[in-house]
Amino acid sequence: MQDDLIARARAWQAEDPDPETAEELGRLLSAAEAGGDTADLADRFAGTLQFGTAGLRGELGAGPMRMNRSVVIRAAAGLAAYLKAQGHDGGLVVVGYDARYKSADFARDTAAVMTGAGLRAAVLPRPLPTPVLAFAIRHLGAVAGVEVTASHNPPRDNGYKVYLGDGSQIVSPADAGIAAEIDAVGRLADVPRPSEGWEELGDEVLRAYLERTDHVLTPGSARGVRTVYTAMHGVGKDVVLAAFERAGFPAPVLVAAQAEPDPAFPTVAFPNPEEPGAMDLAFATAAEAGPDIVIANDPDADRCAVAVPDDSSASGWRMLRGDEVGALLAAHLVHKGARGVFAESIVSSSLLGRIAEAAGLGYEETLTGFKWISRVEGLRYGYEEALGYCVDPEGVRDKDGITAALLVAELASELKEQGRTLTDLLDDLAMAHGLHATDQLSVRVQDLSVIADAMRALREQPPAALAGLRVTSAEDLSVGSAALPPTDGLRYHLEGEYKARVIVRPSGTEPKLKCYLEVVVPVADASGLASARARGQEVLDAVKKDLAAAAGI
Repeated sequence: MQDDLIARARAWQAEDPDPETAEELGRLLSAAEAGGDTADLADRFAGTLQFGTAGLRGELGAGPMRMNRSVVIRAAAGLAAYLKAQGHDGGLVVVGYDARYKSADFARDTAAVMTGAGLRAAVLPRPLPTPVLAFAIRHLGAVAGVEVTASHNPPRDNGYKVYLGDGSQIVSPADAGIAAEIDAVGRLADVPRPSEGWEELGDEVLRAYLERTDHVLTPGSARGVRTVYTAMHGVGKDVVLAAFERAGFPAPVLVAAQAEPDPAFPTVAFPNPEEPGAMDLAFATAAEAGPDIVIANDPDADRCAVAVPDDSSASGWRMLRGDEVGALLAAHLVHKGARGVFAESIVSSSLLGRIAEAAGLGYEETLTGFKWISRVEGLRYGYEEALGYCVDPEGVRDKDGITAALLVAELASELKEQGRTLTDLLDDLAMAHGLHATDQLSVRVQDLSVIADAMRALREQPPAALAGLRVTSAEDLSVGSAALPPTDGLRYHLEGEYKARVIVRPSGTEPKLKCYLEVVVPVADASGLASARARGQEVLDAVKKDLAAAAGI
């Protein structure tokens, strides 16, 4: 068994085009051949990193279960073969990348493979936000796009996200078709990889993207909000500053320590605005600058976080939940006269449906991910609770943290002129539609079997009650329905006036089990807001406790 492992590792090392990972694998092989521990080596060769609707994402390193140049070249060759089989021989593939370790290498390898396969390739000029790549696909008439990014994952990770020519991320059956072509790739030496022949794009695509951001704002609208902004060590800063300047907003005050791209993400444990501590430097900057709001992007700038002043908080600031920002943007778009369909993922707050219904607009629920939201027919606005917002689907058919930041700034500016705040508008929505309190139980694991065990426990022994509220329906989303394709998830509805709802699912991009909770507390008038919030949190806390026990986490 060990001899087979060593032989497979030697064969992989022999064709590894990256001296760094070849050397890394050599050290592991030397240790194994000297009788040392082979657990790490075995883990790297326990299978292959699987290509799915999220593309590829994993830890950087040598071997088929890690993100590296060998894996990326195979993925690119499989994608090229799939595109040619679909009749796109000679078509254009646009490649973008972030500032993570190896991202530029993976982008160049992708361009080389596409060129060698008889497709045309064009690479964005430098690390840029993911929404710029998503925009570029349709702007340039490409048949596909690739973004090298691991978004807000830890520094050791990288990823490979694939879009087709409609500008949306892939869904089934395209993922299976591409995966089959990847599996069919033979020796790397047989994959043509010329050293030139693709186009290195200039700034014209970025300029076109920035011109498109003008469509998000109402001509002549208020632009007076003062902001503190953090790029979270990612690629958002320059594009955000350019977008705010051309729109006429005051220049955001930057969180200096996080303003420039840095793949080590040195000031945060995880480069995700939702993670505890990630916004501490932004709040410290805000304490000095005194802005109206704080805005953050994740490292590839497709997500947007917002914080508002809060005297009850030790920092003086409160991060708005993604569901709160989603509702605020929806209300703002309704106020601006938006027409079309509002859509969200099933794990997001039902408040969006209430807002759409009251405005006479269409409303759709989809599976988690913008690969589903962006495909809703007639989409005008889509969001999901993980800080993702699509506010201009005609420009970018994906979440876009740049245009979302602009729309938040416009809304905050208009409210500021009225002597009001984002918090005041949230209160208005609570009084109009009920207080929609949401929370999340999120468990990060080292061993993925913990997630599988928790899902199995909930399927075999579903909870009869949570927080003392009887479970009135328990749906296994893996069987699918007329409304939703199958997905690995569970959905519970609870009895009572609070319309409590729970959804449990494994994360598609991180080693996490995620549980999404919502309760709706009626609010008669402003005097009842505080007690409604307290009651909502009380029920959410009780649901979290009981759900954790039922799942064994």
